[in-house]
Amino acid sequence: MSVFSHSEFDDHQQVAFFNDSASGLKAIIAVHNTNLGPALGGCRMWPYASDDEALTDVLRLSRGMTYKSALANLQLGGAKR
Repeated sequence: MSVFSHSEFDDHQQVAFFNDSASGLKAIIAVHNTNLGPALGGCRMWPYASDDEALTDVLRLSRGMTYKSALANLQLGGAKR
């Protein structure tokens, strides 16, 4: 599946994928929107059942951080890793 056609993509500014085979770590960083300022968002470590499930979660959470920052009147955008 292409990230751009993913149902939760919603015009994210950046989505980056990382893999460290030595430790087994796979990570996705999603930056949804930085129009108000640098992206704000935390790190979630979770044993996802699939890579697609992880991608869906990071896209939804980063978009949610954009909205939370805007509603709190912060000069920050939204991201998640």
